[in-house]
Amino acid sequence: MSKRDYYETLGISKGANPDEIKKAYRRKAKELHPDRNADNPDAEAQFKEANEAYDVLKDADKKAAYDRYGHAAFEGGMGGRPGGGMGGMGGQGDFASAFSDIFDDLFGGQMGGRGGGRNRATRGSDLRYNLRVTLEEAYAGLTKTINVPTSVSCTACTGTGSEGGSEPQTCPTCSGMGKVRAQQGFFTVERTCPTCSGTGQIIQNPCKVCGGAGRVEKDRALSVNIPAGVETGTRIRLSGEGEAGMRGGPNGDLYIFIDVAKHEIFERDGVDLFCRVPVSMTSAALGGDIEVPTIDGGRARVKIPGGSQSGRQMRLRGKGMPALRGGGTGDMFIEMAVETPVNLTSRQKELLREFEELSEENNPESSSFFKSVKGFWDSMKG
Repeated sequence: MSKRDYYETLGISKGANPDEIKKAYRRKAKELHPDRNADNPDAEAQFKEANEAYDVLKDADKKAAYDRYGHAAFEGGMGGRPGGGMGGMGGQGDFASAFSDIFDDLFGGQMGGRGGGRNRATRGSDLRYNLRVTLEEAYAGLTKTINVPTSVSCTACTGTGSEGGSEPQTCPTCSGMGKVRAQQGFFTVERTCPTCSGTGQIIQNPCKVCGGAGRVEKDRALSVNIPAGVETGTRIRLSGEGEAGMRGGPNGDLYIFIDVAKHEIFERDGVDLFCRVPVSMTSAALGGDIEVPTIDGGRARVKIPGGSQSGRQMRLRGKGMPALRGGGTGDMFIEMAVETPVNLTSRQKELLREFEELSEENNPESSSFFKSVKGFWDSMKG
């Protein structure tokens, strides 16, 4: 059976330039790859055929010989088969040569691509710092100095990792690629270079201070601006204040997570504050004024209506927390807790009993409740 014309195999004209040849092979490789054609028994043979065609046409000398003599250029005494006599229909030598040349175009996005290890400098890790502030500090905002244990660039080697700041050498194993390729049967497998661990470089004379890492452990003092209105869970990002990069790489970021401590007087709900204030039984019954604290350290007078019950709330507008990044201020709610007196004297008890006898009509809620209870019991008897 006669062998197909190489140009016809790739679907291009004889005058195609190298870029057109490469693009045509890429299309064919994707179309005919056996992994994508499990139900086509001819896909592997066609894929090898396209590979053989590309192996010849991508090489200027082989292409010129093929254009002049056709397939005979690689048979008998005309210079051997494509790829230096490794086998006609896509032997493993041919496949590795051609497919490696196109490998990055097909899988570069998923597997790092050619030269992926050339990014010798590695970005530093991001760091997290948990910072606890008081509710008063969260209300007003503040500037706080924190000490962050982190990695900083080594000054002895200026971050290069080499003694005296000399430049690292290109890895001889991967030639600076950071990856090595090996032929395993039908496929070319790419792995991280074992000599340089993917950096593409080796350090002949490591820095004695940092051991070749290009960075050292050190505590740093940082000044942090905490905006007014922060609450538990607020995250503040400090760009470039994280761990130093390896061998001169960019620094990571520092993330500060805010935790607002529980307050002794105020309870927070978003931008609103709640304050539970005990009120004497007589003050709740007769009414009057009470003085309450505010989060800014001030005082506010609140009028208690006569006959107030426990749980009643009164609002102080604008006395809550500021909204983060603007947006107004919340309110403060005063919740009354009517307090029953304890440790009564004989005279106090006598007066309360007298008061109780005179106040049968002054407890509407009690009267309503016990009236309902009486009706319930009567219905159960029926």
